[in-house]
Amino acid sequence: MIKRIALTMLVLSLCSFARAELMIEITQGMDNPTPIALVPFGGSNGLREDVAAIASADLLRSGFFRPIPVADMLQMPQKEADIFYRDWRILGTEFLVIGNMQRGSQVDAENPNQFVLEYALYDVLGQRNLFKRVISGGESELRDLAHKVSDAVYEAITGIRGAFSTKILYIEDLNRAGAGRYRLVTADADGAREKVLFSSREPLLSPSWSSDLSQVAYVSFETSRPAIFRQNLLTGVREQLTNFQGLNGAPAWSPDNKTLALVLSKDGNPEIYTLEIATRRLTRVTRHFAIDTEPNWTADGKGLIFTSNRGGNPQIYQIGLESGRIERLTFEGDYNARPRVSPDGKSLVMVNRYKGVFHIAWQDIASGDMRILTETWLDESPSIAPNGAMLLYATQYNNKGVLAAVSMDAGVKFRLPSKQGDVREPAWSPFVNE
Repeated sequence: MIKRIALTMLVLSLCSFARAELMIEITQGMDNPTPIALVPFGGSNGLREDVAAIASADLLRSGFFRPIPVADMLQMPQKEADIFYRDWRILGTEFLVIGNMQRGSQVDAENPNQFVLEYALYDVLGQRNLFKRVISGGESELRDLAHKVSDAVYEAITGIRGAFSTKILYIEDLNRAGAGRYRLVTADADGAREKVLFSSREPLLSPSWSSDLSQVAYVSFETSRPAIFRQNLLTGVREQLTNFQGLNGAPAWSPDNKTLALVLSKDGNPEIYTLEIATRRLTRVTRHFAIDTEPNWTADGKGLIFTSNRGGNPQIYQIGLESGRIERLTFEGDYNARPRVSPDGKSLVMVNRYKGVFHIAWQDIASGDMRILTETWLDESPSIAPNGAMLLYATQYNNKGVLAAVSMDAGVKFRLPSKQGDVREPAWSPFVNE
Protein backbone atom coordinates (compact mmCIF):
# COMPACT_ATOMS: atom_id res chain seq x y z
CA MET A 1 0.00 0.00 0.00
CA ILE A 2 1.08 3.55 -0.36
CA LYS A 3 0.84 7.00 1.14
CA ARG A 4 1.75 10.29 -0.34
CA ILE A 5 1.72 13.93 0.38
CA ALA A 6 1.18 17.17 -1.38
CA LEU A 7 4.13 19.12 -2.37
CA THR A 8 3.51 21.91 -4.78
CA MET A 9 6.34 24.29 -4.02
CA LEU A 10 8.42 24.30 -1.00
CA VAL A 11 6.87 27.43 0.24
CA LEU A 12 3.97 25.27 1.33
CA SER A 13 5.08 24.85 4.90
CA LEU A 14 4.22 27.48 7.39
CA CYS A 15 4.35 26.26 10.92
CA SER A 16 2.50 25.82 14.03
CA PHE A 17 3.15 25.03 17.60
CA ALA A 18 2.99 26.85 20.86
CA ARG A 19 5.26 28.52 23.26
CA ALA A 20 5.07 25.53 25.60
CA GLU A 21 6.99 22.31 25.19
CA LEU A 22 5.57 19.47 23.16
CA MET A 23 3.77 16.72 25.03
CA ILE A 24 3.85 13.00 24.26
CA GLU A 25 0.56 11.20 23.59
CA ILE A 26 1.09 7.53 22.69
CA THR A 27 -1.71 6.40 20.40
CA GLN A 28 -0.53 2.92 19.39
CA GLY A 29 2.13 0.48 20.59
CA MET A 30 3.39 -3.00 19.81
CA ASP A 31 1.04 -5.91 20.51
CA ASN A 32 3.41 -7.57 22.99
CA PRO A 33 5.88 -5.02 24.33
CA THR A 34 8.72 -6.31 26.52
CA PRO A 35 8.12 -5.76 30.26
CA ILE A 36 11.01 -3.82 31.79
CA ALA A 37 11.52 -2.21 35.19
CA LEU A 38 13.56 0.91 35.81
CA VAL A 39 13.88 1.23 39.57
CA PRO A 40 14.18 4.82 40.86
CA PHE A 41 17.90 5.46 41.13
CA GLY A 42 19.40 5.73 44.56
CA GLY A 43 20.54 9.20 45.60
CA SER A 44 18.15 10.91 43.18
CA ASN A 45 15.70 12.32 45.73
CA GLY A 46 15.50 16.08 45.53
CA LEU A 47 17.00 16.35 42.04
CA ARG A 48 15.28 18.62 39.54
CA GLU A 49 14.83 15.68 37.12
CA ASP A 50 13.84 12.05 37.75
CA VAL A 51 16.42 10.35 35.55
CA ALA A 52 14.94 6.84 35.81
CA ALA A 53 11.43 8.13 35.02
CA ILE A 54 12.63 10.03 31.95
CA ALA A 55 14.48 6.94 30.66
CA SER A 56 11.40 4.83 31.34
CA ALA A 57 9.25 7.26 29.34
CA ASP A 58 11.72 7.06 26.46
CA LEU A 59 11.45 3.27 26.34
CA LEU A 60 7.66 3.40 26.60
CA ARG A 61 7.54 5.82 23.66
CA SER A 62 9.57 3.43 21.51
CA GLY A 63 6.66 0.98 21.65
CA PHE A 64 8.98 -1.97 22.21
CA PHE A 65 8.79 -1.83 26.01
CA ARG A 66 6.16 -1.81 28.75
CA PRO A 67 7.73 -0.25 31.84
CA ILE A 68 6.56 -1.65 35.19
CA PRO A 69 4.89 1.10 37.28
CA VAL A 70 6.94 2.08 40.32
CA ALA A 71 3.89 1.55 42.53
CA ASP A 72 3.81 -2.14 41.49
CA MET A 73 7.45 -2.83 42.28
CA LEU A 74 7.98 -5.28 45.16
CA GLN A 75 11.49 -4.07 45.96
CA MET A 76 13.77 -1.13 45.18
CA PRO A 77 17.27 -2.56 44.71
CA GLN A 78 20.17 -0.19 44.12
CA LYS A 79 22.93 -2.77 43.80
CA GLU A 80 23.13 -6.29 42.39
CA ALA A 81 23.27 -8.01 45.78
CA ASP A 82 19.82 -6.58 46.60
CA ILE A 83 18.06 -8.09 43.57
CA PHE A 84 15.57 -10.91 44.24
CA TYR A 85 14.79 -12.17 40.76
CA ARG A 86 11.74 -14.05 41.99
CA ASP A 87 9.98 -10.78 42.86
CA TRP A 88 10.54 -9.47 39.34
CA ARG A 89 9.40 -12.70 37.69
CA ILE A 90 6.14 -12.45 39.64
CA LEU A 91 5.54 -9.12 37.87
CA GLY A 92 6.39 -10.65 34.49
CA THR A 93 9.50 -8.46 34.18
CA GLU A 94 12.03 -9.55 31.58
CA PHE A 95 14.64 -6.84 32.10
CA LEU A 96 15.65 -4.75 35.10
CA VAL A 97 17.60 -1.49 35.34
CA ILE A 98 19.00 -0.29 38.66
CA GLY A 99 21.42 2.49 39.53
CA ASN A 100 22.79 4.91 42.05
CA MET A 101 23.39 8.64 41.66
CA GLN A 102 26.18 10.37 43.57
CA ARG A 103 27.28 13.97 43.66
CA GLY A 104 30.73 14.60 42.27
CA SER A 105 31.93 15.77 45.67
CA GLN A 106 31.43 12.21 46.90
CA VAL A 107 33.55 10.57 44.20
CA ASP A 108 35.53 13.30 42.41
CA ALA A 109 36.84 16.23 44.43
CA GLU A 110 37.86 18.06 41.23
CA ASN A 111 34.29 18.08 39.89
CA PRO A 112 32.07 18.66 42.93
CA ASN A 113 29.12 19.96 40.87
CA GLN A 114 28.93 16.88 38.66
CA PHE A 115 26.52 13.99 39.18
CA VAL A 116 27.86 10.49 38.66
CA LEU A 117 25.39 7.74 37.76
CA GLU A 118 26.33 4.08 38.01
CA TYR A 119 23.65 1.90 36.46
CA ALA A 120 23.25 -1.65 35.19
CA LEU A 121 20.92 -3.75 33.04
CA TYR A 122 19.90 -7.29 34.09
CA ASP A 123 18.21 -10.17 32.32
CA VAL A 124 15.61 -11.31 34.83
CA LEU A 125 14.85 -14.70 33.29
CA GLY A 126 18.54 -15.51 32.82
CA GLN A 127 19.44 -13.94 36.18
CA ARG A 128 22.51 -12.28 34.74
CA ASN A 129 24.01 -8.87 34.26
CA LEU A 130 24.06 -7.57 30.68
CA PHE A 131 26.15 -4.45 31.26
CA LYS A 132 27.27 -1.90 33.84
CA ARG A 133 27.94 1.76 32.96
CA VAL A 134 29.12 4.94 34.63
CA ILE A 135 28.09 8.33 33.18
CA SER A 136 28.26 11.85 34.59
CA GLY A 137 26.97 15.35 33.98
CA GLY A 138 25.99 18.61 35.61
CA GLU A 139 22.58 19.39 37.05
CA SER A 140 21.48 20.92 33.74
CA GLU A 141 22.45 17.66 31.99
CA LEU A 142 20.29 15.27 34.01
CA ARG A 143 17.95 14.78 31.06
CA ASP A 144 20.97 13.99 28.91
CA LEU A 145 21.97 11.29 31.41
CA ALA A 146 18.45 9.86 31.26
CA HIS A 147 18.51 9.69 27.45
CA LYS A 148 21.93 8.00 27.57
CA VAL A 149 20.46 5.34 29.86
CA SER A 150 17.52 4.65 27.54
CA ASP A 151 19.81 4.67 24.48
CA ALA A 152 22.09 2.06 26.04
CA VAL A 153 19.25 -0.14 27.27
CA TYR A 154 17.39 0.06 23.94
CA GLU A 155 20.49 -0.93 21.96
CA ALA A 156 21.47 -3.77 24.30
CA ILE A 157 18.04 -5.38 24.00
CA THR A 158 17.01 -4.60 20.42
CA GLY A 159 20.38 -4.39 18.68
CA ILE A 160 19.37 -1.00 17.23
CA ARG A 161 21.15 2.17 18.29
CA GLY A 162 18.92 4.32 20.47
CA ALA A 163 17.93 7.79 19.25
CA PHE A 164 16.55 9.24 22.48
CA SER A 165 19.52 11.62 22.84
CA THR A 166 18.83 13.23 19.47
CA LYS A 167 17.15 16.57 18.80
CA ILE A 168 14.31 17.81 16.64
CA LEU A 169 13.75 21.07 14.77
CA TYR A 170 10.33 22.45 13.94
CA ILE A 171 8.52 25.67 13.20
CA GLU A 172 5.82 27.08 15.43
CA ASP A 173 3.14 29.42 14.17
CA LEU A 174 1.83 31.67 16.93
CA ASN A 175 -0.65 33.55 14.76
CA ARG A 176 -3.53 31.49 16.12
CA ALA A 177 -2.48 32.53 19.63
CA GLY A 178 -2.49 36.18 18.58
CA ALA A 179 1.28 36.64 18.79
CA GLY A 180 1.71 37.10 15.05
CA ARG A 181 5.10 35.40 14.96
CA TYR A 182 6.86 32.35 13.55
CA ARG A 183 9.61 30.62 15.49
CA LEU A 184 12.33 28.16 14.63
CA VAL A 185 12.56 25.82 17.60
CA THR A 186 14.82 22.98 18.70
CA ALA A 187 14.01 20.47 21.43
CA ASP A 188 14.95 17.04 22.72
CA ALA A 189 13.48 14.13 20.77
CA ASP A 190 10.81 13.84 23.48
CA GLY A 191 9.80 17.50 23.05
CA ALA A 192 11.44 18.74 26.25
CA ARG A 193 13.88 21.65 26.66
CA GLU A 194 12.47 23.75 23.87
CA LYS A 195 14.80 26.50 22.66
CA VAL A 196 13.86 29.23 20.18
CA LEU A 197 16.63 29.69 17.61
CA PHE A 198 15.01 32.48 15.63
CA SER A 199 11.76 34.44 15.67
CA SER A 200 10.18 36.45 12.87
CA ARG A 201 6.93 38.10 11.90
CA GLU A 202 7.38 36.57 8.45
CA PRO A 203 7.03 32.86 7.62
CA LEU A 204 9.86 30.40 8.26
CA LEU A 205 10.13 27.13 6.32
CA SER A 206 12.15 23.99 5.61
CA PRO A 207 14.57 23.67 8.56
CA SER A 208 17.50 21.33 7.95
CA TRP A 209 20.31 20.03 10.21
CA SER A 210 23.96 19.81 9.28
CA SER A 211 25.25 16.30 10.01
CA ASP A 212 27.54 17.55 12.79
CA LEU A 213 24.65 19.42 14.46
CA SER A 214 26.61 22.67 14.46
CA GLN A 215 24.39 24.49 11.96
CA VAL A 216 20.89 24.65 10.60
CA ALA A 217 19.62 26.00 7.30
CA TYR A 218 16.10 27.26 6.65
CA VAL A 219 13.96 29.57 4.54
CA SER A 220 12.89 32.98 5.84
CA PHE A 221 10.62 35.59 4.25
CA GLU A 222 12.07 38.45 6.33
CA THR A 223 13.50 40.12 3.21
CA SER A 224 10.01 40.19 1.63
CA ARG A 225 10.76 37.14 -0.51
CA PRO A 226 11.98 33.63 0.35
CA ALA A 227 15.70 33.47 1.09
CA ILE A 228 17.90 30.71 2.51
CA PHE A 229 19.78 31.35 5.74
CA ARG A 230 22.20 29.29 7.77
CA GLN A 231 22.63 29.71 11.49
CA ASN A 232 25.45 28.61 13.79
CA LEU A 233 23.92 26.87 16.80
CA LEU A 234 26.83 27.67 19.10
CA THR A 235 27.15 31.38 18.36
CA GLY A 236 23.69 32.14 17.00
CA VAL A 237 25.26 33.97 14.06
CA ARG A 238 23.02 33.98 10.97
CA GLU A 239 24.07 34.38 7.35
CA GLN A 240 21.91 34.83 4.28
CA LEU A 241 23.03 32.44 1.53
CA THR A 242 20.68 33.28 -1.35
CA ASN A 243 18.92 36.37 -2.61
CA PHE A 244 17.74 35.40 -6.08
CA GLN A 245 14.50 36.49 -7.71
CA GLY A 246 11.68 33.98 -7.30
CA LEU A 247 11.90 30.85 -5.19
CA ASN A 248 14.83 30.18 -2.87
CA GLY A 249 13.98 27.11 -0.86
CA ALA A 250 14.22 23.53 0.40
CA PRO A 251 17.83 23.59 1.67
CA ALA A 252 19.33 20.16 2.44
CA TRP A 253 22.81 19.60 3.85
CA SER A 254 25.14 17.11 2.17
CA PRO A 255 26.50 14.30 4.40
CA ASP A 256 29.90 16.06 4.60
CA ASN A 257 28.33 19.47 5.46
CA LYS A 258 30.20 21.16 2.60
CA THR A 259 27.28 21.64 0.24
CA LEU A 260 23.61 22.53 0.30
CA ALA A 261 21.11 21.21 -2.21
CA LEU A 262 18.37 23.77 -2.82
CA VAL A 263 15.66 24.91 -5.18
CA LEU A 264 15.84 28.13 -7.19
CA SER A 265 13.54 29.55 -9.86
CA LYS A 266 15.89 32.33 -10.93
CA ASP A 267 16.16 30.86 -14.44
CA GLY A 268 12.43 30.58 -15.00
CA ASN A 269 11.00 27.52 -13.27
CA PRO A 270 12.00 25.67 -10.07
CA GLU A 271 15.19 23.63 -10.57
CA ILE A 272 17.57 21.78 -8.23
CA TYR A 273 20.96 23.37 -7.54
CA THR A 274 23.90 22.69 -5.24
CA LEU A 275 25.75 25.43 -3.36
CA GLU A 276 29.27 24.90 -2.02
CA ILE A 277 29.36 26.75 1.27
CA ALA A 278 33.07 27.66 1.28
CA THR A 279 33.34 28.93 -2.30
CA ARG A 280 29.69 29.90 -2.90
CA ARG A 281 29.89 28.03 -6.20
CA LEU A 282 26.41 27.37 -7.51
CA THR A 283 25.80 24.36 -9.77
CA ARG A 284 22.57 23.64 -11.59
CA VAL A 285 21.61 19.96 -11.27
CA THR A 286 18.31 19.59 -13.14
CA ARG A 287 17.22 21.08 -16.46
CA HIS A 288 13.58 20.53 -17.28
CA PHE A 289 10.52 22.67 -17.98
CA ALA A 290 8.67 20.89 -15.15
CA ILE A 291 8.89 21.75 -11.46
CA ASP A 292 11.83 20.02 -9.71
CA THR A 293 11.85 20.52 -5.95
CA GLU A 294 12.40 19.08 -2.43
CA PRO A 295 15.89 17.59 -2.85
CA ASN A 296 17.31 15.11 -0.34
CA TRP A 297 20.79 13.60 -0.49
CA THR A 298 21.43 9.92 -1.02
CA ALA A 299 23.21 8.23 1.88
CA ASP A 300 26.56 8.20 0.04
CA GLY A 301 26.31 11.87 -0.96
CA LYS A 302 26.70 11.03 -4.65
CA GLY A 303 23.17 11.79 -5.73
CA LEU A 304 19.92 13.55 -4.94
CA ILE A 305 16.38 12.30 -4.62
CA PHE A 306 13.77 14.91 -5.46
CA THR A 307 10.17 15.57 -6.44
CA SER A 308 9.20 16.44 -10.00
CA ASN A 309 6.01 16.68 -12.04
CA ARG A 310 7.91 16.02 -15.26
CA GLY A 311 5.81 12.89 -15.76
CA GLY A 312 2.53 14.79 -15.40
CA ASN A 313 2.03 14.29 -11.65
CA PRO A 314 4.40 14.76 -8.69
CA GLN A 315 6.64 11.68 -8.39
CA ILE A 316 10.03 10.86 -6.84
CA TYR A 317 13.18 10.80 -8.97
CA GLN A 318 16.88 10.20 -8.35
CA ILE A 319 19.80 11.87 -10.11
CA GLY A 320 23.51 11.03 -9.99
CA LEU A 321 25.55 14.20 -9.50
CA GLU A 322 28.43 13.03 -11.70
CA SER A 323 26.53 11.16 -14.40
CA GLY A 324 23.44 13.34 -14.49
CA ARG A 325 21.43 10.16 -15.01
CA ILE A 326 17.83 10.49 -13.79
CA GLU A 327 15.71 7.56 -12.65
CA ARG A 328 12.07 7.58 -11.58
CA LEU A 329 11.57 5.78 -8.27
CA THR A 330 7.82 5.90 -7.59
CA PHE A 331 5.06 4.55 -9.80
CA GLU A 332 2.27 3.61 -7.40
CA GLY A 333 -0.32 6.34 -7.13
CA ASP A 334 -0.68 9.71 -8.81
CA TYR A 335 1.03 11.83 -6.16
CA ASN A 336 4.30 11.18 -4.30
CA ALA A 337 6.39 14.00 -2.87
CA ARG A 338 8.75 15.28 -0.12
CA PRO A 339 11.13 12.26 -0.23
CA ARG A 340 13.52 11.48 2.62
CA VAL A 341 16.16 8.75 2.36
CA SER A 342 16.71 6.28 5.21
CA PRO A 343 20.12 6.36 6.97
CA ASP A 344 21.14 3.06 5.33
CA GLY A 345 20.16 4.36 1.89
CA LYS A 346 17.92 1.37 1.18
CA SER A 347 14.49 2.97 1.51
CA LEU A 348 12.71 6.28 1.50
CA VAL A 349 9.62 7.87 2.96
CA MET A 350 7.39 10.34 1.24
CA VAL A 351 4.01 12.02 1.19
CA ASN A 352 1.54 9.97 -0.78
CA ARG A 353 -2.02 10.77 -1.80
CA TYR A 354 -4.28 7.76 -1.44
CA LYS A 355 -7.97 8.08 -2.29
CA GLY A 356 -7.65 11.84 -2.13
CA VAL A 357 -6.02 11.90 1.32
CA PHE A 358 -2.37 12.69 2.01
CA HIS A 359 -0.51 10.10 4.08
CA ILE A 360 3.09 9.10 4.78
CA ALA A 361 4.40 6.10 2.85
CA TRP A 362 7.56 3.95 2.95
CA GLN A 363 9.20 2.42 -0.11
CA ASP A 364 12.04 -0.03 -0.61
CA ILE A 365 14.22 1.60 -3.28
CA ALA A 366 15.48 -1.64 -4.87
CA SER A 367 12.16 -3.46 -5.16
CA GLY A 368 9.76 -0.53 -5.31
CA ASP A 369 7.55 -2.12 -2.64
CA MET A 370 5.52 0.50 -0.75
CA ARG A 371 3.38 0.58 2.36
CA ILE A 372 1.26 3.27 3.95
CA LEU A 373 2.39 4.19 7.45
CA THR A 374 -0.17 6.72 8.64
CA GLU A 375 -3.96 6.89 8.72
CA THR A 376 -4.50 10.51 9.61
CA TRP A 377 -5.17 13.26 7.10
CA LEU A 378 -3.07 16.08 5.66
CA ASP A 379 0.11 14.24 6.72
CA GLU A 380 3.25 15.98 5.45
CA SER A 381 6.96 16.70 5.96
CA PRO A 382 8.31 13.28 7.02
CA SER A 383 11.73 13.16 8.71
CA ILE A 384 13.48 9.89 9.60
CA ALA A 385 15.21 9.21 12.93
CA PRO A 386 18.95 8.60 12.51
CA ASN A 387 18.58 4.95 13.56
CA GLY A 388 15.94 4.42 10.87
CA ALA A 389 13.41 3.04 13.36
CA MET A 390 10.84 5.87 13.38
CA LEU A 391 9.90 9.04 11.58
CA LEU A 392 8.35 12.36 12.52
CA TYR A 393 5.77 14.11 10.38
CA ALA A 394 3.29 16.97 10.55
CA THR A 395 -0.43 16.35 10.62
CA GLN A 396 -3.75 17.76 11.81
CA TYR A 397 -5.40 16.82 15.11
CA ASN A 398 -8.38 18.58 16.67
CA ASN A 399 -8.09 21.23 13.94
CA LYS A 400 -4.52 22.06 14.95
CA GLY A 401 -1.18 21.42 13.34
CA VAL A 402 0.73 18.89 15.44
CA LEU A 403 3.74 16.63 15.11
CA ALA A 404 3.33 12.88 15.13
CA ALA A 405 5.65 9.87 14.93
CA VAL A 406 5.29 6.39 13.51
CA SER A 407 7.59 3.38 13.40
CA MET A 408 8.71 2.10 10.02
CA ASP A 409 6.47 -0.95 10.39
CA ALA A 410 3.55 1.30 11.44
CA GLY A 411 3.22 -0.64 14.70
CA VAL A 412 4.03 2.28 17.00
CA LYS A 413 2.46 5.73 16.83
CA PHE A 414 2.41 8.79 19.05
CA ARG A 415 1.63 12.50 18.82
CA LEU A 416 3.57 15.51 20.09
CA PRO A 417 0.91 18.23 20.32
CA SER A 418 1.64 21.63 21.79
CA LYS A 419 -0.49 23.44 24.33
CA GLN A 420 -1.30 26.23 21.88
CA GLY A 421 -0.71 27.15 18.27
CA ASP A 422 0.25 24.87 15.41
CA VAL A 423 3.46 22.97 14.62
CA ARG A 424 4.88 21.77 11.29
CA GLU A 425 8.08 21.12 9.36
CA PRO A 426 9.81 18.67 11.73
CA ALA A 427 13.44 17.74 11.14
CA TRP A 428 14.98 14.91 13.19
CA SER A 429 18.64 15.47 13.93
CA PRO A 430 21.52 13.12 13.17
CA PHE A 431 23.05 11.26 16.11
CA VAL A 432 24.67 13.37 18.81
CA ASN A 433 28.24 12.09 18.78
CA GLU A 434 30.43 12.62 21.81
